[in-house]
Amino acid sequence: MINRKIALTILGFLCASLATTQETNIKPELKTYIEQRVNNGVNPSIAMATLKGDSAEFFNYGTTELNDGEAVSKSTVYEIGSISKVFTCILLAEEVVKGQMSLDDPIAKYLPSDVKVPSKNGKEITLKHLATHTSALPRMPTNFNPADMENPFADYTTKDLYEFLSTYSLPRDVGSQYEYSNIGTGLLGHILERHTGKTYEELVVERIAMPLQMMDTKVEFSENMRKNLALGYNEELKATKNWDIPVLAGAGALRSTTSDMVKFLRANMSDNTSDLHKAMRLTHEVHFESEDDNFKIGLGWHYANDNAIIWHNGGTGGYRAFAGFVAETNEAVVVLTNSAYSIDGIGLVQLGQDLDLKMPKVKVFPKIVDVADDILETYVGNYQLLPAVFIEVSKEEKQLSVQVTGQPKVAIYPSSTNEFFFKVVEASIVFNQNDNGQIESLTLNQNGQNLQANKVD
Repeated sequence: MINRKIALTILGFLCASLATTQETNIKPELKTYIEQRVNNGVNPSIAMATLKGDSAEFFNYGTTELNDGEAVSKSTVYEIGSISKVFTCILLAEEVVKGQMSLDDPIAKYLPSDVKVPSKNGKEITLKHLATHTSALPRMPTNFNPADMENPFADYTTKDLYEFLSTYSLPRDVGSQYEYSNIGTGLLGHILERHTGKTYEELVVERIAMPLQMMDTKVEFSENMRKNLALGYNEELKATKNWDIPVLAGAGALRSTTSDMVKFLRANMSDNTSDLHKAMRLTHEVHFESEDDNFKIGLGWHYANDNAIIWHNGGTGGYRAFAGFVAETNEAVVVLTNSAYSIDGIGLVQLGQDLDLKMPKVKVFPKIVDVADDILETYVGNYQLLPAVFIEVSKEEKQLSVQVTGQPKVAIYPSSTNEFFFKVVEASIVFNQNDNGQIESLTLNQNGQNLQANKVD
């Protein structure tokens, strides 16, 4: 096995000759920071592009694979995750511009009549509520139980979506509060598919990508996209799977390149009068604001730096992405990486936000040990954390998962016979025996707190 420090040193020397750039829009300190992150092994590659007026600059550093691969370029393909939500909202806005839909339309209008759409105090969820994350729907559906945690959306079906809607109870009034919701924007994409009779990918390609000549922005990989794909790496810097998101595509299914995303950002800052550009400008307008915390959101787009920066980020299992622009100065930036470590700060600093960029630390998880199947079986069951909050422990083959009331199922991994850790959050669970050797409770350790939940029938 190659020593990790030696491997990273080799990678650093290799990457030094792989940076490509033109013009001088990108801040020099950001180029240095990008080089350090790649050389330190945090990100196999980072591809960045900026716009300033008509001038574009591309800075590409690293390789498509951690210890091998091709030098990345402006044509390298990355998953852009939740930046897809902006595309989804633009598709909605174009329908509004054309008079085919209204932001105030209740979503029940576009769903089968046998789907019971949740409401609260007589107020229905509208298209605008989905586009502004104010529908009162949760971040993830409560019946989200992926068979493959490395490709978690692949087996979530339309039936699952309708079942969730028909059984979910909203915790607060519709439109009263912002809560980021993948299920909400995924549902919006599904509604657009039903309304138009076209798939989400067909809508994005026909209405956004083709008019802007974005040839490598799609859901499904073309042959050229597959050839130029950067392999994704998780927080342990292990290669991971690309995500398939068939039903909730509008929440995060797109892949793209910095070359294509520059075209997309340029179009967002254009004063062109086509329906597409009118739709883009409609998404930039403030459509929800909270006076309590001075929070504002457009259709999909978020705001930063006293609302000067319009932005969105994205993340899948092995990728992170950032795109943003400042309309007043006609500046824009896109940053893409094939790593689970965020690059948002790079984009925000380039656009003028004052941030102290730190070097991320690669997460090191405990060693996973083997636990006998009959012992794992004893942990399965329901544990009461609060009067109305339970932790359900389930088992599929040799994999334990936990699901807290109202939240998605999450995998846990054994570091000892009775202690398990999470990978998605910094937390652990210890299963406790009574004097008779039976499992009577579990202890959840998170944020410095030890919370006990007793096992119940």
